[in-house]
Amino acid sequence: MIPYKHEPLTDFSVEENRRAYLEALKKVEGELGQHYPLIIGGERVTTEQKIVSYNPSNKEEVIGYVSKASQNIAEKAMQIADSTFNTWKKVDPRIRAEVLFKAAAITRRRKYELCAWLTKEAGKPWAQADGDIAEGIDFLEYYGRQMLELAKGKPLAENQGQINKYTYIPLGVGVIISPWNFPFAIMAGTTVAAAVTGNTVLLKPASTTPVIAYKFVEIMEEAGLPAGVINYIPGSGAEVGDYLVDHPRTRFISFTGSRDVGLRINQRASVLNEGQIWIKRVIAEMGGKDTIVVDDNADLELAAQSIVTSAFGFSGQKCSACSRAVIVGDEAYNQVVERVVELTKELVVGDPTNEDTFCGPVNDGGAFKKVSEYIEIGKSEGRIVVGGEYDDSKGFFIHPTVFADVDPQARIMQEEIFGPVLALTKANNFDEALNIANNTVYGLTGAVISNNRFNLEKAREDFHVGNLYFNRGCTAATVGYQPFGGFNMSGTDSKAGGPDYLTLHMQAKTVSESL
Repeated sequence: MIPYKHEPLTDFSVEENRRAYLEALKKVEGELGQHYPLIIGGERVTTEQKIVSYNPSNKEEVIGYVSKASQNIAEKAMQIADSTFNTWKKVDPRIRAEVLFKAAAITRRRKYELCAWLTKEAGKPWAQADGDIAEGIDFLEYYGRQMLELAKGKPLAENQGQINKYTYIPLGVGVIISPWNFPFAIMAGTTVAAAVTGNTVLLKPASTTPVIAYKFVEIMEEAGLPAGVINYIPGSGAEVGDYLVDHPRTRFISFTGSRDVGLRINQRASVLNEGQIWIKRVIAEMGGKDTIVVDDNADLELAAQSIVTSAFGFSGQKCSACSRAVIVGDEAYNQVVERVVELTKELVVGDPTNEDTFCGPVNDGGAFKKVSEYIEIGKSEGRIVVGGEYDDSKGFFIHPTVFADVDPQARIMQEEIFGPVLALTKANNFDEALNIANNTVYGLTGAVISNNRFNLEKAREDFHVGNLYFNRGCTAATVGYQPFGGFNMSGTDSKAGGPDYLTLHMQAKTVSESL
């Protein structure tokens, strides 16, 4: 593959960078409340019904009014995408890749502005927003390079008097249903993976973060993507999402979100609808219940730092977030709990436009209700050692909350909360700690903090997660370095940002010629 180096994160201790972010926030604040149309076949389509995007840290502040697609509009978009596929699939893969490289360059130039939109629309503190945009750039660069390699096909055995070729061809129209927690990176990555492989896209972004998705589609247009390749159609999951999942011309669905919705999509996609001539493919990433295991001979300061950063970055709203930690032995357990409490108390909670904020709001009223209810459940399942406060009077703020002495079977140890709630428990030995870590229906990420090489090797084999980290936190996978995706109810282990990901959007074709 053409050499690739991931996008560096911004150092906000540099005054120039800090000033640029503040200026971008002012620019974005001056553009709030605008109206955004659908984009179908390059045409701007305005509808009476709107999705209203609000600032989760100031719920009275409108980010934008976004036109809402109906089933009729979704059908029109499908017809355009289906028709456009006939020409886009024949475009030289090198040209398709160059569109991504151009989009990466534009995104890089607009980085601070896009970060500011994430801070306002998704409630992302500076560093989290910066990481989101950097990851989006990484996807554009990496998938473009991957496509150049896959365009060569794969070598086959040659018989005398025969020429055998193994190549990849695109699938068709893909429905991309993207999440609100990485509203640029995952939305962009899943969309361009489909497009660069020669497919056309119906993009249905999360309803709480549709404006940043619109900005991305504009970038792709500026980069030279032909009309109709990516069609922007935000709308209701029950109305538009189900309709497109069921549609006989939908070839594949790429979904990132909750387990229940992912399972529902997978079930609906398995049904053969009238006029359908293929088995639909589903690419799904559906969440996790992620554990950090701390050995009793570990660097306990590293352990505490890793736990707190992984648990409370972006207020725990990552499928990879550490929502539980298992510490081996009494002495290590007591030290880690004490240090986790100290570090958690130091975290700044508040408006993410403040550069010192570490924990901003949770996504919306529904998330606030769910997480606060789990905090109340946790009060009967463990010993609350820090946090427990929540307030939605202005924004949806929940203080980082830690429960100690939690039974491994407790609800807050078993169910995905998707908020700043951490459960701690103790194990008598490393084997027991691994058993607790594996005792979940999910299998996305995990980490082991240990200086015992034999325990690390045991975890390498027996810790059943798609992304396992040693002596670091369990979040922040880097495109091309730690391909991301999990086992069991965490999804289809599609390994986004990895060497196999693009092939999920294509099918292999063998051509043999006798000479």
